[in-house]
Amino acid sequence: MITVFGSINVDLVLKTEHLPVPGETVLCPSYEMVAGGKGANQALAAARSGAAVRMVGCVGDDSFKKLALNDLNEAGVDLSAVQTTSSRTSCAAVMVDEAGENAIVVASGANRDATSDLIPNDAFGPSNFLVLQMEVPHEENWLAVDRASSTGTKVVLSVAPAYPIPSRILDAVDYILVNELEGRTIAAASGIGDVPPEELAKSLAVRHDTTCIMTLGSAGAIAADCDNTWHVPSLPIDPVVDTTGAGDAFAGCFASALSDGKTIEDALNFAAIGASLSCASLGAQPSFPTAEEIRFARL
Repeated sequence: MITVFGSINVDLVLKTEHLPVPGETVLCPSYEMVAGGKGANQALAAARSGAAVRMVGCVGDDSFKKLALNDLNEAGVDLSAVQTTSSRTSCAAVMVDEAGENAIVVASGANRDATSDLIPNDAFGPSNFLVLQMEVPHEENWLAVDRASSTGTKVVLSVAPAYPIPSRILDAVDYILVNELEGRTIAAASGIGDVPPEELAKSLAVRHDTTCIMTLGSAGAIAADCDNTWHVPSLPIDPVVDTTGAGDAFAGCFASALSDGKTIEDALNFAAIGASLSCASLGAQPSFPTAEEIRFARL
């Protein structure tokens, strides 16, 4: 079982010719409202790619609640640990330009109410995975890591948005998942200087006795533990429609593959294909592929 503790949003997606600069107003013809949030995204990606998944987080008692949970519910994600609070359901404004690049502002709302004690005790144990991101209160993540590490639960920490992570937490997690910016943020806090991505991933892995995975967009991903280094390519996508949620697709598919008993290298390949396929359509959750689509793409 994979338990995801994290954010649940509604995304307002605006497709523009270019991203606005400070002081600029940019017009676009329409908008889409879709479910999002890094936690919910990763839970959905893991479920669609074949895993049994439980979501833990908070939503508001408002009109966004149903939309925020609809895709998770349809994918069979266990929502029994999702709590309704007096805050508003989180909302993100997602601007996407013609090249598929994005800029995002998140109003946290009910995500700030998420606490680690919402995670059921049966989520912990040596055969279970706990997936975390950085859109709920950081202290609650650290408490969740403490519970997981005392029970042998395998922890995947997606350091998104970028934030310096306490060394004791990096020491306790099994998999650190970052993009290059996020990797450099936590590397700087760990006293690691400006080094190439592969060296950075290896340094973090050795420093904290963990496995560090760094996604590199169209260049694929690299990963390292204390003894090994892996480099996997992305799947070519033409055209790239929207990169929003690609990192979450990678995280969810990676956790799904690990929970299925795949090796690190096979899990990385599975995740890289899943993330690549997610860039072929607009929005995060609507773009996440199924396990069958990922397997077919790698034939």
